[in-house]
Amino acid sequence: MTRALTRKGEATRARIVAGAAAEVRERGVDEVRLEDVMAHTGTSKGQLFHYFPDGKEGLLLAVAQHEADQVLIDQEPMLSNLTSWPAWLAWRDRLIERYLAQGVKCPLNGLLGQTGRRAPGAQAIVTGLMWRWQKAITEGIRHMQSTGDIDPDLDTDRAAAALLAGIQGGVLLLLSTGKIDHLEAVLDLTIDSLRAGARTGGS
Repeated sequence: MTRALTRKGEATRARIVAGAAAEVRERGVDEVRLEDVMAHTGTSKGQLFHYFPDGKEGLLLAVAQHEADQVLIDQEPMLSNLTSWPAWLAWRDRLIERYLAQGVKCPLNGLLGQTGRRAPGAQAIVTGLMWRWQKAITEGIRHMQSTGDIDPDLDTDRAAAALLAGIQGGVLLLLSTGKIDHLEAVLDLTIDSLRAGARTGGS
């Protein structure tokens, strides 16, 4: 059972996680030791195990959750404001900018590989990230339907799912090839398709 933390305890835990995330990004997940995290954060071994009784495995899961949250944070405020076509294009540009900066090194991918992709904790992190991401896209599509900018008959959930699947495919190809072209293509063609549907849809 997870113990409730005081505000100070939550701040300390968050500081440890952020420090561990920085170490992972700099050294790579395979090279990071608990000693490195303790040195980076000024944390004693007793403190670290107080917040992460499972040791490195529990800490890496917390870092994976931190990185998953960061994926969405990096898309704000655009992702939560898909209310016009300029806003959609600004979101598109932010995504491209983010993944260009990330390049072929994905800390979240490395972390989930280290903790075990099939482990319940790792699966929950991925599922939660994708659900929140798809929900935000769905809300954007629905808003655009309400203003007549997207076909009102479009299945919003399926459209958002398809766009998210395309983004993930583009990111995977970026990690494999170092090229951003596929991500740019799926974003551009999908947004164009959504716009065209409004112009040609309806009776």
